[in-house]
Amino acid sequence: MEKTLNSERNLLFVQMLRDVRSAVGLTQIELADRLKIHQTEISRVERGIRRLDVLELHDWLEALSVPLVEFVVELDDRLLAMKVRNKQTRPGRR
Repeated sequence: MEKTLNSERNLLFVQMLRDVRSAVGLTQIELADRLKIHQTEISRVERGIRRLDVLELHDWLEALSVPLVEFVVELDDRLLAMKVRNKQTRPGRR
């Protein structure tokens, strides 16, 4: 299994987190205030340096007023599309 921090899948995940935060109109500082953590922790997650566990993800999304299930369904859809795209771009194997 590939290391996940620098994987294409994790890059997609953190991009989605940044996009959701931006769409809600919050800065990293404002999100950090809501989560009662330092802004550098938000930055580390959004840069793919630090991973979130599922409970942290729940809290993160709750602070953004985004349902966990909604986010995960969208993530799953994008991961499946990525998988299909990657299979189509690889040379065929026999």
